[in-house]
Amino acid sequence: MTRPIRRLAVIVAAALTATALSGATAPGASARADEGPEQIVNGTFDAGTAPWWHTSNIEFAVQDGRLCADIPGGTANPWDVIIGQNDVPLVQDETYAFSFFAAADPGRPVRALVQLPQDPWTQYAVVNTQPAPSGGTHSTTFTSPVALPNAQVVFQVGGSAEPWRLCLDDISLKGGAEPEEYEPDTGPRVRVNMVGYLPGGPKNATVVTELTTATTWKLKNSGGKVVASGKTRPRGTDVSSGQNVHSIDFSWYTRPGTGYTLEADGETSRPFDIGGTFYQQLRVDALKFYYTQRSGIEIREDLRPGYARPAGHLGVAPNQGDTRVPCQPGVCDYTLDVRGGWYDAGDHGKYVVNGGISVHQLMAAYERGRRTVFKDGELVIPESGNGVPDILDEARWEQEFLLSMQVPDGKPYAGMAHHKIHDREWTGLPLLPHLDPQPRELHPPSTAATLNLAATAAQAARLFAPYDKAFAARNLTAARKAWAAAKANPQIYAPASDSVGGGAYNDDNVTDEFYWAAAELYLTTGEKEFRDFVLASPHHTGDIWRDRGFDWGNTAQLGRLQLAVVPSKLPGRAAVRASVLQGADKYLATQKAHPYGLPYAPTGNTYDWGSNNLVLNNMVVMALAHDISGKRKYLDGVIEGMDYLFGRNALNQSYVTGYGEVASRNQHSRWYAHQLDASLPNPPRGTLAGGPNSAIQDPLAQRLLRAARRSSATWTTSSPGPPTS
Repeated sequence: MTRPIRRLAVIVAAALTATALSGATAPGASARADEGPEQIVNGTFDAGTAPWWHTSNIEFAVQDGRLCADIPGGTANPWDVIIGQNDVPLVQDETYAFSFFAAADPGRPVRALVQLPQDPWTQYAVVNTQPAPSGGTHSTTFTSPVALPNAQVVFQVGGSAEPWRLCLDDISLKGGAEPEEYEPDTGPRVRVNMVGYLPGGPKNATVVTELTTATTWKLKNSGGKVVASGKTRPRGTDVSSGQNVHSIDFSWYTRPGTGYTLEADGETSRPFDIGGTFYQQLRVDALKFYYTQRSGIEIREDLRPGYARPAGHLGVAPNQGDTRVPCQPGVCDYTLDVRGGWYDAGDHGKYVVNGGISVHQLMAAYERGRRTVFKDGELVIPESGNGVPDILDEARWEQEFLLSMQVPDGKPYAGMAHHKIHDREWTGLPLLPHLDPQPRELHPPSTAATLNLAATAAQAARLFAPYDKAFAARNLTAARKAWAAAKANPQIYAPASDSVGGGAYNDDNVTDEFYWAAAELYLTTGEKEFRDFVLASPHHTGDIWRDRGFDWGNTAQLGRLQLAVVPSKLPGRAAVRASVLQGADKYLATQKAHPYGLPYAPTGNTYDWGSNNLVLNNMVVMALAHDISGKRKYLDGVIEGMDYLFGRNALNQSYVTGYGEVASRNQHSRWYAHQLDASLPNPPRGTLAGGPNSAIQDPLAQRLLRAARRSSATWTTSSPGPPTS
């Protein structure tokens, strides 16, 4: 049973940066408004154009009773072209109906907003639509969270490469509307792994029901024949969703086949398979995500059909490029060539701290599987056929970028790493990387970024040595410099306020990064300095197995796991390995207690932004515990954890794009933005959505869910990424 768990662990590691984000759909709901006062002045344009205004790059006029404008091509952001009205009053807790007629020739995205008229441009209502030339009415309802005398209604219509024509009419905003009641369509109440179960693995399902006593379940094959049956196990209320649920366990049934269904309490599940091949393809699809995230290189149609785009940020207009990037004003007096690397999940930024954990986990997956799992040519990337496993080629694309972020010799803070590089201001959705016109800036160095570089460079030094000794040596030199610089500057923290144009990724406790970096340097060099630092760190023997799992800001677990599985002469290594089993046992207990088989139990039942990556990281601990001990229970824990990701959850949705009958799409992205522009694709097959997110940053989720929010988790796909205006 070694090979299946290795494949699963690779899936776990590969999916972690596949991002993230929102599963919202464009508002189009209608609501009946009472004859309340109209808040829009001259929304029918019977009195001409006043008080409507426009940006300086267009003109508008009333034609045939509608406000029409020729929208120029060649703009990058939706807000590069705006038609709007100011001083629209809002009453706190009042529910409004917002509607308008729009026609676009040819059809282009229109983004209609009711918003705060100044930074941070908070949006109270959002309608994303793509009107047809014949036109149509678009509407939504929302409840204002604020009292505001001067809200703004705007139509953001920039971002098109080609010119087009827009006409608007009957723009209305009225109070007294009936609040929209959100009734999620989560399909059949029997929740299964829609992709499939391994023949020899655990097979569990969850039934949402009002029943409090056990009921009969039936397993049927594709022909409708009952092949197994049993009784459900009542589990009470799942606190994360508020649902009363029962569990079904049919692990003893092992016959492979397609099109199975489960029946219980009058409901039939979505179909699923029993077999052993789907994880093999998922491993490849998940790893392929990284190529489409690359910066500084053309994404080729022959390698990724449907995802081709020109190279981004190489200085080709309108890009200002990543080839000679200056610092923010007052930070440094030099420029760096920081081309390459991976874009963040949802924006055009490149960040050392989340790039660090991502490239580390790819390299760790390779270090664990080596050539028995990973091959040259399996990912079909530009480097395929060079004699190096593709997973290392992909990791190198990011590692080269991390190396380029190091402060040059002779400069203040030499050896440290700049925390991030991104646009000076936020860009909009949708926006392909090669069309981004924003100036790019290096942000100040940070101790956290520097230690990420030290850790990943030390790891790369030992893994690339058989393939490219010069690159390995370059990494080890950079790792040593970064370690020394971090020791000399142990408390330079990225500020939480640095969040314009990109995420802050602030972290004011870097003792965990010090431990991780020391562990990697020791495993590569065996030197006493790093061994002693590891042994003296409180993270070496403390309980680091958080309920929430590990992530870019909590990296002590990376050091502990590496010390447990990479051979070394570390004193007390047996205790380190035993501690991994203890962590895995903790997550197994959490999983057993959860009626959806979820190895994640955040304090206060508050689900994190990107909770699915934390779920997977807890499964990484289980996977490595299986490697260390060979015990079947850890293997089963990982397999059951995949059920949650593939549909055995409160949403009855697979969180992996392209896997399962109902799977995530429309995740927050600037270029996988089919929802906003039909010419753009959804995220690639094998991309992981962020998962349940209690903070509900997404505007549609706010409108539909905030009023009903209780102490339980809000079951929406999370939406990491910047505001959209």
